[in-house]
Amino acid sequence: MEPEGQYPLPAKTFTLFQLFKNAGYVTGAFGKWGLGQPGSTGDPNNQDVDDFFGYNCQRMAHNYYPDHLWHNQTKIELPENRNGQFGTYVQDLIQSRALEFIDNHSNSPFFLYVPMVLPHAELVVPEDSIIRQLRGRFEEIPYKGVDSGPHFRKGGYMSQEYPHATHASMVKRIDLYVGQIIDKLKETGVYENTLIIFTSDNGPHFEGGGDPDFFNSNGICRGYKRDLYEGGIRVPTIISWQKKVPAGRENSFPFAFWDYLPTFAQLLKQKAPTGTDGISVLPTIMGEKGQKKHDYFYFEFQEQGGRQAIIQGDWKLLHLDVRKGGRFELYNLASDPSENHNLIALFPLKATELKEMMKAARTDHPDWPLF
Repeated sequence: MEPEGQYPLPAKTFTLFQLFKNAGYVTGAFGKWGLGQPGSTGDPNNQDVDDFFGYNCQRMAHNYYPDHLWHNQTKIELPENRNGQFGTYVQDLIQSRALEFIDNHSNSPFFLYVPMVLPHAELVVPEDSIIRQLRGRFEEIPYKGVDSGPHFRKGGYMSQEYPHATHASMVKRIDLYVGQIIDKLKETGVYENTLIIFTSDNGPHFEGGGDPDFFNSNGICRGYKRDLYEGGIRVPTIISWQKKVPAGRENSFPFAFWDYLPTFAQLLKQKAPTGTDGISVLPTIMGEKGQKKHDYFYFEFQEQGGRQAIIQGDWKLLHLDVRKGGRFELYNLASDPSENHNLIALFPLKATELKEMMKAARTDHPDWPLF
């Protein structure tokens, strides 16, 4: 049987949680972890998370009625979900614990990380007013999934008669959760002094009956989750901080997740670790001058034959099927944001330049082989 949890973060990893702990903040994480099994070096409590509640294992986080979750080092059994029962919808339970964290720590500085698993692969919601409002409003193609056997609730996705309505209700549930968090911040008197960032880790997916094309989930962007086309890696970010971040403003400045650590370091007046690829985007967030820019963005993905991408300014080079001989595609995102026109034959010198940059951008690691 596979152990619960994935490859653990090394013991000396400098994380956002350590950064906030160094600045005197209480830290909490509520939702999906997947960065090391319980008791390992990647256990959230060993990575400067004071209070963790949720899924330790990404594989377990593919269903919403598991038979247990984790609260720090304690395994929380959920007998009402055993043997295929639909007792506790755990994302609701995780949300209640996140709200409790705000209640418990509103009198001190806190960093709250809420990695929701909605809508994540499996499509299922409780039978409540949200789904009842949406069921029957969409054309449906029922999804036949895994409802028994060794993969049931261990990575397999259950069948769903109303996948479109269920997906919509899960998104509506996210809206509800975010609203509850904001209401709790207001109730505890810390809303105006709280920076809120809402974003996603990847583009839309097809698993479990998901149908991103039906909802136009990636807009004009080509590709989906696991793709390195813009539809797989370009995600929205919403930032709110009352009286500090200008409201109603849109900004197309490109940045990436690895920029959050130096951004928060600047905000907290803490020293960022050396060797990071990130830059602080605090000037952009605050609407101030002096914003630095990335020389390039580099991405890679080990699955599906191996994939690489590098973006420099308006130019983007893709290296696909890396372990199958490889092929390259070149796009200009300014003139072709949907990546419909491969320009590699027209701009071979630009492609060569980006290929060399791509080689220099990565560092080999035995645990994450690409070639």
